[in-house]
Amino acid sequence: MPYGNQYFSNLNDLLVCITKAIDLVNPNVTDHHQQVAYLSYNIADALRLPLEQKRSLVIAALLHDVGAIALQDRLDFNEEEHTNINEHAFLGARLFSDSPILSNIAPIIKFHHIPWNNGEGKHYEGESVPLLAHIIHLADRIAVHINRDAFILSQTNSIKEYIKSRKNSVFFPEFVDAFLQICDKEALWLDFDYQPMISNIPNDLSLEAIKLTLDEVVSLTKIFSQIIDFRSPFTAMHSAGVAAVAIKLAELSGLSEDECKMMNIAGNLHDIGKLAIPKEILEKQDKLEPWEFDIIRAHTFYTYRLLKPVKGFESIAQWAAYHHEKLNGRGYPFHLKANSLSLGARIMAVADIFAAISEDRPYRKGMPRERAVTVLQGMAANGGISPEICALLIDNYESVSQARRESAQKSADNYSKII
Repeated sequence: MPYGNQYFSNLNDLLVCITKAIDLVNPNVTDHHQQVAYLSYNIADALRLPLEQKRSLVIAALLHDVGAIALQDRLDFNEEEHTNINEHAFLGARLFSDSPILSNIAPIIKFHHIPWNNGEGKHYEGESVPLLAHIIHLADRIAVHINRDAFILSQTNSIKEYIKSRKNSVFFPEFVDAFLQICDKEALWLDFDYQPMISNIPNDLSLEAIKLTLDEVVSLTKIFSQIIDFRSPFTAMHSAGVAAVAIKLAELSGLSEDECKMMNIAGNLHDIGKLAIPKEILEKQDKLEPWEFDIIRAHTFYTYRLLKPVKGFESIAQWAAYHHEKLNGRGYPFHLKANSLSLGARIMAVADIFAAISEDRPYRKGMPRERAVTVLQGMAANGGISPEICALLIDNYESVSQARRESAQKSADNYSKII
């Protein structure tokens, strides 16, 4: 299907995808980003802020804590802000600072934990703090203050007093006043507690109307791949390597330019489901226990469920999520057989295996050519992976391997710069 410069997807779907993925990191804080976005929007609406400011605010709120994933295994939000709480905010800002689409939200994310401090919060170490960051700070602290085990309407008075007691010292006074205007509405809190999805935010934001070209989706998913991979130094370059190998194999297989870009997206996001896997399992150097491997096997299922609803991702979701399926039906999680596995899915399976066995990890060196070829040929002979794609890789080993190395090196350099 030709795309060229036509619109391929929309920003709303990608934001929903990544926020749902972040929710997998810690079920105890599910919906936190959407809750903060929901409250931020309602405060901004009470302030009658312009549409573009509301959009930037909601997008930043949906992504405000992505930096925390790279700093710890489980997102953990405390009522009191600790001394190093800005660390994840600054890291999140660095992730988006060079994005042609989302660079405008980087300063908002960067400063979303800066207290107002009687006006001193206008600036931080010589930089201007966007006022929108102070709205997210207020919404974030409200969300964190709520006890998930108690009925929401029974907490509204204590929440109100909590915020009022910190007016001017912690929170921007005008924003506190705006919150107090709306906080007596039961529907506000019931929506917050029931399902604060961004679909509940009024349509005037028109996030679905922000259309993205195929190139723009490639750019955004590259950032998302860093959020996935930077969670652990053990996998800091993996998605970049898989994407590079998959693109090269797709080109050698005769796929179109647009299909190769779609393969890039699939490679960037193929492990997005690993956000649900505890870090100690991902980084375990010894053989996995059966119950640990059960958990590992779930990650491709989550990848599929996260990507499938995204408009334009119908093929991408399959290419990305089927990378542990086998032609003989003994893969996971769907146990698909050869007749259900497209060329794209077969390419991705080979790309993932090749990248995994070739890349250096902190606990071992990547396999040399001879050993890697033996492993790939053995898997092809046993009905696991495509013999044709395997042969294509081996026949073009040096160019494929070079593409993986160059991509991995760029990712490693970026990892050092961001982390």
